[in-house]
Amino acid sequence: MKRLRISLTAQIFLGLILGAAFGCFFPDFGSQLKPLGDAFIRMIKMIVVPLIFSTLVIGIAGTGDFKKLGRLGGKAIIWFEVASALALIVGLVVVNVLQPGVGVSLPAIGAAAGANAAATAQSFSISMHLLNIIPANIVEACVKSDMLQIIFFTCFFGVALAHIGEKGKIVVECCRGIAEAMFKVTHYVMMFAPIGIFAMISYTVGTFGLEMLIPLGKLVFSLYFAIIIFLCILAFIASMITKLNFWHIFKVLREPLLLGYSTASSEAALPLAMKCLEKLGLPKQVVTFVMPTGYSFNLDGSTLYSSLAVIFLAQMYDIEFSITQQIIMLLTLMISTKGIAGVPGASIIVIAGTAASFGIPTEGIAIILGVDRIMDMARTFCNIFGNCIATVVVGLWERDIKREEIVHAYKNNFNKQEKA
Repeated sequence: MKRLRISLTAQIFLGLILGAAFGCFFPDFGSQLKPLGDAFIRMIKMIVVPLIFSTLVIGIAGTGDFKKLGRLGGKAIIWFEVASALALIVGLVVVNVLQPGVGVSLPAIGAAAGANAAATAQSFSISMHLLNIIPANIVEACVKSDMLQIIFFTCFFGVALAHIGEKGKIVVECCRGIAEAMFKVTHYVMMFAPIGIFAMISYTVGTFGLEMLIPLGKLVFSLYFAIIIFLCILAFIASMITKLNFWHIFKVLREPLLLGYSTASSEAALPLAMKCLEKLGLPKQVVTFVMPTGYSFNLDGSTLYSSLAVIFLAQMYDIEFSITQQIIMLLTLMISTKGIAGVPGASIIVIAGTAASFGIPTEGIAIILGVDRIMDMARTFCNIFGNCIATVVVGLWERDIKREEIVHAYKNNFNKQEKA
């Protein structure tokens, strides 16, 4: 008798649904499950740094080509900027059409939250964050999981290994073994994914309740709608450039995407997303460079949300925001949303700083924080899928792989699994 096997995607989705139901009907128990969810996230995060370091060293030392690395980075940045501009425009159009802030009343409490965010925003400096890319202590960067600093150091380290010849090959082989071990650890940790997601969703619903969506339902709907529109347009543009069917790419990535959405953590989905892209045939050096870099410079969901939230605040306070002001705001956000992934509450800080600079009261941020968790899930989903699209586009643009090879890998590695 053949055993019934439930795919990991189905298990994660089941954990999501059951967790929401458990938190709704048993809120007291659900709100106490946070440590179990946090334990799962911690297990995922312990994989990220050694995985990124080892795979990036293999990719760079394998080529030893600094020109290739610079070319790869340049193409990635071009795509990131195009995607960010598109995300800002989509967010702006949707918030102007749907006007989710009209008729929303500001709560009497919570003004301190907006004031604190504004104060933090005033200390925000683009030049300091650019300087912060260079690690003063690589061990400290690893402890903080600062991806940009880790990538910066690893790029130099990988090129140095390539230039010292035979002695460097020993270290590269060691990194190869570490990478294989980390992918195996990822497999073990993912066995706990349904339980961790069940606990996290139970905690969220049990603590905040489903009723938190009612007053700000239009804002939540506007963000989800804008993200769907944005990803469809981005996938269409990528399909036109690469001649690939990105619906197939989406199906390949459904497990890391669902994992990222459920946990609202991009880091949780990173190892699994990288593994899926490599199984599609994308070169390791492309995946290990573009994906982590994108986590700092290509936060499409967070970027879209920033433009939408600033206009939402203006609508809530009935402040007239001209087209000229909105265009200036877009240019401001194009700069301020780059390289701040490691900043706690980065989106709120950017929103507060931008709103304050245009004379919009920041106290309204308090009402946004009430549903931020629900919106963060959508932002994370968008960030992950946007970076995966970027990796595929840059990989083909760099001509490290052909379109036919990706199609062949999809049919062999994924299409058969779906039919099985």
